[in-house]
Amino acid sequence: MKTYLYGAAFAALAAPTAVLAQDQCGDVTITQMNWDSAAIVTAVSQFLMEQGYGCDVTVVPSDTTPAVTSLSENNEPDIVTELWTNSTGDVYEKLKQDGRIVELGQVLDPGGVEGWWLPTYLVEEHPELATIEGVMENPDLVGGMFNNCPDGWGCRITSDNLIRAFDLENAGIEVFNHGSGETLATSMASAYQNQEPWFGYYWGPTTPLGKFDMTSIDLGEYDEQAHLANQNADTPDPKPSAFPSAPVLTVVTNDFKDNNPEIADLMSKVTFKTDTMSQLLAWKEENNASNEEAAVYFLQNNPDEWSGWLSDAAKEKLSALLK
Repeated sequence: MKTYLYGAAFAALAAPTAVLAQDQCGDVTITQMNWDSAAIVTAVSQFLMEQGYGCDVTVVPSDTTPAVTSLSENNEPDIVTELWTNSTGDVYEKLKQDGRIVELGQVLDPGGVEGWWLPTYLVEEHPELATIEGVMENPDLVGGMFNNCPDGWGCRITSDNLIRAFDLENAGIEVFNHGSGETLATSMASAYQNQEPWFGYYWGPTTPLGKFDMTSIDLGEYDEQAHLANQNADTPDPKPSAFPSAPVLTVVTNDFKDNNPEIADLMSKVTFKTDTMSQLLAWKEENNASNEEAAVYFLQNNPDEWSGWLSDAAKEKLSALLK
């Protein structure tokens, strides 16, 4: 029933475009990357552009490499959002150097997060577990096991090197190498539901971090050289380092920014807290909702977060829809 209501709400909100859009901003193309958080960002942005600014928005299904390739070869789409720039390669850097694209800002704040996590109830009961040193001194309190990043994932190399750097196994902590993201998530959910210890790698924004109150333990200072070395499986002597936040940006073509300064200004402000996005993903799963329904849920329940993104005229138009 909830899903139906939000679906009806999205249809109703989207319907009056022709009535409200008296000052047309023109045609706009925007990516929808093939993961849920990006799809929610696109659905929110599309709604704001259409209903607040009178744009005619075309959504372009994409992924990181195809989006960057299209920018390079075709100077489109106009807007690429939720672009994880740590995986874009040399083509993206050349686009920046040539002045063909503009980075408007972080669409996720502080970005993509990685870390080694414990249930918050465990850290509250045993505050010494808030640091890696405390965990290693008390292996029994974390169940004597580390749930590692799945086989074949890029995070596995970094995590394996940190396991060696901290010498987890000699501290009495067995390493369990998960075969898939599904088993890793299931292990967290099972432990949390039974209020049992769980210690392992995870990242956000993700549904599990939206559903379960988890604490990222302190791995020490971020060491850029150590972190770079830890991404190499053949690093002979890995060193400790915290995980940095991954930049996740909204990017536009330089031509679009010049021709559509008001929309560029809007998209520079479209920013979601990473924790908020994880909670949206959890709500979406729990309600069997679509990405559009999750967008409506966000817009209806978080006006203080997004109203500051808008021009006064757009805010007035949207206030009638989102009372």
